[in-house]
Amino acid sequence: MKQKLTVRRLIERMHDVLRLEHAEGTGGLDREITSPHVSSPGLALAGYTERFASHRLQVFGETEITYLKSLSDDNRRRILKDFFAFQIPCVFLTKGLKAPPGMLEEATFAGIAVLCSGLKTNDFYNRIKPWLEEEFAPTTTLHASLADVFGVGLLFTGRSGIGKSECVLDLVERGHRVVADDLVLVTRRGNDVLIGRGHELQRHYMEIRGVGLVDIPAIFGIRAVRQQKRIEVVVQLEDWNADAEVDRTGLDQEMTEILEVSLPRVRVHLNPGKNITVICEVIAMSHLLKYSGIDPAERFNERLLKQMRAASEVRQYLQEDNE
Repeated sequence: MKQKLTVRRLIERMHDVLRLEHAEGTGGLDREITSPHVSSPGLALAGYTERFASHRLQVFGETEITYLKSLSDDNRRRILKDFFAFQIPCVFLTKGLKAPPGMLEEATFAGIAVLCSGLKTNDFYNRIKPWLEEEFAPTTTLHASLADVFGVGLLFTGRSGIGKSECVLDLVERGHRVVADDLVLVTRRGNDVLIGRGHELQRHYMEIRGVGLVDIPAIFGIRAVRQQKRIEVVVQLEDWNADAEVDRTGLDQEMTEILEVSLPRVRVHLNPGKNITVICEVIAMSHLLKYSGIDPAERFNERLLKQMRAASEVRQYLQEDNE
């Protein structure tokens, strides 16, 4: 289960990147952050709170701080009291700005952390947003292997012991790169991008049955591995079955879904003597061709239809020629 994100964990992970300092006296470090979005309080400081997204992290820039300092002490204190009455995860002050009078007292009373950043407001947003999106991105774990073949991320699936690791090991020996073996952590970025990586503890170690653990970078060099890769094609290894229906042309592309993202799936039936690694290289190159707008199956089908139409026209001409 994914660890929940708290203000304390945010500070630990992003202290240097965001140049954060925890305002003395304010607590709230164990508050949970439940949204990947960051916003400024805006009209909430003017009293309009009907559309205020209080579940988001709140950022006070120069505009907000200048506005608060322009108010009378009583009016500012009332606005801050109403503001901190919401269940806000935490508040950031950017550009190294000092909190206006009364702000830290009200935050302390409400148990909400105030964090000061030396970054400009725009730079602060640009740094924290990608990190939050990654923290809240949908994730899953798959029993599979992932390799980078000609720049294409091939995810190998199949029953335990069918030969996924051996296939990837052979690809590495041929100059390709391994990303993860046995356990692949998959994260969705945006709407249709899946990024796969290995677990921190077992990354770039492979288990080969009968041999044991193999340290890939130690044997093949650092160029044989990469930290993460976009998953583009699923290669499903299956036991040979003479009665199984097999796509012979590639016109009927099979699809599968991972984290609600559709990916092309190629079934490879294993039998003695079949060179799986060469087939996987062809799968990767074929995907690159399709990505560039060239589909060999579609081209062949068009040529076949064109030939059939031409032959049909000749037959029709001969039938209508009565001389």
